[in-house]
Parts: sequence; C-alpha cells; structure tokens
Amino acid sequence: MKKSSTFALITGGSSGIGKCYAEQLAEKGYNILTISNQKEQNEEVAEHISQTYNVRAIALYKDLSDKNSASEIYAFCKAEKLEIEILINNAGILLFDPLNKTSDTKIDVALGLHVHTPTMLCKLFGADMCQRGHGHILIMSSATVRLAYPTISVYNATKSYLRNFAASLWYELRPHGVSITTVYPGAIDTPLYSLEERYRKPLRALGVMMPAERLARKALRRMFRRRKNYTPGWFTKFVVCVAPLIPDCVILWAMRHPKLRHIFQ
Repeated sequence: MKKSSTFALITGGSSGIGKCYAEQLAEKGYNILTISNQKEQNEEVAEHISQTYNVRAIALYKDLSDKNSASEIYAFCKAEKLEIEILINNAGILLFDPLNKTSDTKIDVALGLHVHTPTMLCKLFGADMCQRGHGHILIMSSATVRLAYPTISVYNATKSYLRNFAASLWYELRPHGVSITTVYPGAIDTPLYSLEERYRKPLRALGVMMPAERLARKALRRMFRRRKNYTPGWFTKFVVCVAPLIPDCVILWAMRHPKLRHIFQ
C-alpha cells in the first residue's frame, strides 16, 4: 500500500496529456500534486481526482516558466511533507513560427518550460529519490527532435535539450534505483491543436493523431517498466525515420512554392 505522503507530481496537469497522467496515476492509488498556471482549471482537476479516485489531490498554482518555480515547488513539498515518488515533466508550449516572428516573451517561456524548470526539478527531486533508492521520472520531449526544419527552431532545440539531458541523467540515476523515461510524441489530440472534430476524428482513426488518454497509458506503462525511451504510434515512428532523409533542396523548394510558402512565413 502506498504511503499517505507519497505523491506523483505532474507539471501542466490541468489539461491535455498532463491531466490524463494525473487521472491515471490517481487510479493506480497515487496521491497527486498537479501544477499549472491555469489556476481555476487546475483546482477543478484536483477536486475531480480527489472525489473520483479517493486520493489526496493538491492543486498548486505556479508559472513554470519562472526561473524560481522549481525551487518554490520543492520548498512547498518539503513544508507539506510530500514525498515525490513520481515526477512527470509535462508542461510545455508549442511554437510554430519563424524565429524572427517569434516574440521574445514566447522564447523566454519556452526556455523556462522546456529547459530550466525541468532541469531543476530533476535535480531537486532526483536527489531525494536517489537517497531513498527508488523513484520514477518521466520527461516529455517531442518527435520533432529528429526534424530540424523551419518554423520550429526554438521548439525543436528546447525539446532536443530534454532528449540529451534525459539520456545523460539516465546513467547518473539508474545505479541509485531511479528510472528516467523520455517520451517522443508526435501529433496528440489535445487543445494545442485548434482543429475541428470533423478533422480530428479521421486523423485519430488513421493513427496520425493519438488520443491523449492512450498516450498517457502507454507512456506510464513504459515508465513503470523502467524503459529509457518511448516513441508512440506507427505514424510518428514512420515520420522520424523518413523525414531526416528528405534532402535540403526539397525543403527549400517547399519554402518557395506559391501554395506552400505561407506555412513557412
């Protein structure tokens, strides 16, 4: 039986994939600490989890792009005597614009969400897990780490950081009984994609877009099995294998094509 003080910490747990992680871990009996800058939505998720799964669920409001957020979260857990057995670094922002059209604010947010805060959370909570001799860390990267293409320069680079960071950390923590699992999702059916349901449905049916609930379930299964990496879905696997083989001249041609160039501008 899990201790009453044992928690799973999920960043970005108020919606989308993060919410699915929170619900599915609560279903397994873990208490939940969900962290988000969506205050009301986060509190609603925590209340729903507490009532539905009969576990403790705490909603913590925090801007995870802030450089001090990780230390403040860690201090909160220490003050409340919350033992973090599972850390899921899920919070992120999707950037899809040329660099010269991306605002400084969005770049700062991406760097905070994808680089600084996950790094510090892994350092702080990873040290506690190593001392106890057990724990799980799951890091959400992206299939775009294999796609260094126009309009995703910042997103690709920050998600690539997570890939390499997690790969190195895997070696450091494994001897201490702590697992690191990195997930590389492609298109997931979440509010990040502003598509109408009539478009989402066939994409899900074809396997091009995966439901968030299914991704979370499969990713958690691999985390508990202490797998190092997970790339979900046949279509994503196909894209990451084929896309790097596309010659640069083809990408440059697409950027100049009258019917395609608006995508890259």
